[in-house]
Amino acid sequence: MVSYAQATWEVLIELAPWLLFGTLLAALLHVLLPKNLVRRQLSGYGGTLKAVVLGVPLPLCSCGVIPAGIGLRRTGASSGSAMGFLISTPQTGVDSILVSASFLGWPFALFKVAAAAVTGVAGGWWVEAMKDEVPTDEAVADDGGGEDDAGAVRKISEMVAHGNELLQSIWRWLAVGVLVSAAIEVLLPQQAWLDLAALGTLGAATAALVVSLPLYVCATASVPIAAALVGNGLPLGAALVFLMAGPATNVATVGAVYRAFGRKATAAYLATVIFGSIAFALLFEWLIGGATLGGSGTHEHGDTWWAVASAALLVALFGWFAAQEFGRWRRNARADRWAAEQVAAGEPGGRAVEIAVTGMTCGHCVETVESALLASPGVQAARVDLSGGTATIWGAASASSLKAAVQDAGFGTP
Repeated sequence: MVSYAQATWEVLIELAPWLLFGTLLAALLHVLLPKNLVRRQLSGYGGTLKAVVLGVPLPLCSCGVIPAGIGLRRTGASSGSAMGFLISTPQTGVDSILVSASFLGWPFALFKVAAAAVTGVAGGWWVEAMKDEVPTDEAVADDGGGEDDAGAVRKISEMVAHGNELLQSIWRWLAVGVLVSAAIEVLLPQQAWLDLAALGTLGAATAALVVSLPLYVCATASVPIAAALVGNGLPLGAALVFLMAGPATNVATVGAVYRAFGRKATAAYLATVIFGSIAFALLFEWLIGGATLGGSGTHEHGDTWWAVASAALLVALFGWFAAQEFGRWRRNARADRWAAEQVAAGEPGGRAVEIAVTGMTCGHCVETVESALLASPGVQAARVDLSGGTATIWGAASASSLKAAVQDAGFGTP
């Protein structure tokens, strides 16, 4: 019986390399692609098609696609295009296609590619039709100038900052996803999957959907598992659901999508994956059901040094983000307590000034704004709300001087 700690570590090892690779890809796209190009090419219904075509062959797993997809959105792609990318990309990829063909046959592999593309387009168009856009980073013009050493250093610094923003905005959901996924692996033995065969295609597919939706599943690494289950009697249609819904959704992904796109887009994303995977499972059994499995190829996915190093780095980053948030919570608590004491004593320092702040995207931005405000003369305490886009300041400083401090830190004050 695998312990919970061991299961958690194994999920981290599977997740971390792809998550960090996706973050790197998002950072590269952010600094190398002209912002206006992304906005022009990945907007509207045609942009959704292009995003799906871009995403289907990419070897990005479930959590690796999160920073890449959100990064596209922040760089200027429309919500529909980014959603199409998020739905289609984790379901397949060049490596997943080849491994699927080896274990489950080319008909299954090609059908899975088509299912990923169709669900990606359908979900992306659904979100595009909502016209419920969230703010993106401001597009900047491409200066077209040559690249010198200073420019290279600036781009590397921008890449690091952008990657940090992406991870910091979703790290709590990722951590919860890892813990929940490990719990499911410990509590749900493999025999439970084999028992689903008695339910028939629809029953087995539905049960596979319920189990795989919150579970972290890598599209490539899970193929040998699916092949073993099929070899023990699980219908191929149910295996298709496992390989579609598992990579496309998990607790971490759903939480990150909700954080970046909002409630309605998240509902469309889940509905597309749920109904799309069941529909394609039934269609597969009707058109190709009973196809023989492919060869017995193998796929290495284990405790390689780079996977272990990636997991250790991810744990360290999570710890750093948690320490930052704890420090911010302590400062906010002290600010509230100080303000309450001032009000109770009738001191003028208890008066609060609230200003709007634009351009904040992560906890690091909050830290920067708070530091700038606390360094301003006359400020006794400051509290910055990322979700509300406001800063509350206690002390004798004027609103104009506070706005100037925020602007000097690189943020807007409308």
